[in-house]
Amino acid sequence: MFDHAILTTRQMGQADAFAADSGVAGTTLMERAGRGVAQAIMARYAARPTLVLCGPGNNGGDGFVAARHLRAAGWPVEVFSFKAIEDLTGDAGWAASQWEGPVSRLDAAEPADGALIVDALFGAGLSRPLEGEPARLAEASRERSCITVAVDVPSGVQGDRARADGPSFLADLTVTFHRYKPAHLLQPAAGQCGDKVLIDIGIPKGWHGEAGHCAQVNGPGLWTVPGLEIEAEAHKHSRGRLCVLSGPAGATGAARIVAQAGLAGGAGFVTLLCPPSALMEASTASLAVVTKALSRDGSFAEALEEAKADCAVMGPGAGLGETLRERVLSALGREMALVLDADALTVFKDDPETLFEAVHARCVLTPHAGEFDRIFKGLRENCENRIEAVREAASRSGAVVVLKGPDTVIASPDGEVRVNVHASARLATAGTGDALAGLAGALLAQGASAFDAASAAVWIHGDAGRRMGAGETAAELLTRLPGALEALRRQRAREAAMSRLTPCTAPPADH
Repeated sequence: MFDHAILTTRQMGQADAFAADSGVAGTTLMERAGRGVAQAIMARYAARPTLVLCGPGNNGGDGFVAARHLRAAGWPVEVFSFKAIEDLTGDAGWAASQWEGPVSRLDAAEPADGALIVDALFGAGLSRPLEGEPARLAEASRERSCITVAVDVPSGVQGDRARADGPSFLADLTVTFHRYKPAHLLQPAAGQCGDKVLIDIGIPKGWHGEAGHCAQVNGPGLWTVPGLEIEAEAHKHSRGRLCVLSGPAGATGAARIVAQAGLAGGAGFVTLLCPPSALMEASTASLAVVTKALSRDGSFAEALEEAKADCAVMGPGAGLGETLRERVLSALGREMALVLDADALTVFKDDPETLFEAVHARCVLTPHAGEFDRIFKGLRENCENRIEAVREAASRSGAVVVLKGPDTVIASPDGEVRVNVHASARLATAGTGDALAGLAGALLAQGASAFDAASAAVWIHGDAGRRMGAGETAAELLTRLPGALEALRRQRAREAAMSRLTPCTAPPADH
């Protein structure tokens, strides 16, 4: 069922409309949704006093169905409705009519310690802050030691903007339907959703042609990267040559991390290009990394040519100044694969258009939020969410843009966007972003497209982060990269083997 698509609230509405046009009744979808909510609750929690808070629309209808299934399973359930049930119409009115127990007004609900609250007040389409009784209950639920389960999204959270502009519920579990929305994956809303369960409610095939998607959840099924499987005739030069620009003496650490990550990512030959004063220091990167002195006045493009570089990573620890700016533009003039990070982006903060004019389709920009804001001024504030901001940044710059964070967003200039949540908060330490740049550079050097190289690097980097222990740093992350790559290779091999299996049909029994 899971096909990676992320839908806006409008697109989800179009998918629902497609189901109706295909002959699937709204009440059928609502029954499946509410039953799915009840099943998700019962799979995780023991029976306990349960307050189901039902809103005036279809979200409330899902709540009535969930209440019915919980009660049938023996749970002590009380239902509270935002609206008098005789005033409910459409599918929500049908769902309320199927509930045979009492229904109280919303202002009678009082969350108690140890209870379970089903927040079925408002779905992802709510575009205004909570007020009145819903706002009171949102605050009360946070103050009590109770479990909160949200239907679709926690009420008060805006599904597309992925945030709340006022009081909102804080869910331990969020049960949503058909496909994820931005609020389920983007911070800060994703953090308010708690654990997330996606329920298939049976929208017929063909919905995608009607609704489309705004982005995809990043994962191995979306990308192809050469180098995961090493061919028998491979040698170090055939596996890609990666060059990394180093900073001056005392500031080579970031570039050394990039270089080591490049080796771990499969690049066959990695060269650190560094100022003469940093040559000795840079040589400690790894016995397998070549170091080469780079004259301040020499042509950087010529140095890349001499190294026969298939890709270069520039920026980490490079230092700000006119020399770096000139070297970035020089490398861009070769139209080779490039990863631009950190200082290589910040050096253009006063004149980003010069960078954008030189950028080409084989470039990957990997800013964190601060660097993103320096070269794409005001874009995050003026866009609905990170998906739209990074999509616009990629279109404006002409490069693949990776906005790093707990919800890393990767966008290509043609408008495709992937959101990566396969990661760990333990990556929030110095140097891990440099490892990501080196990994992306390695995949580019081996021939992956810019979008796939960036997407795969982010996922593999995140998987390595999930393997980190408490207190570990970028040094330990580098040791986790081979394990993450090997796990991915094995997963790919299992999937390939399964795809080659031919279903076996048993011969008919003798009579």
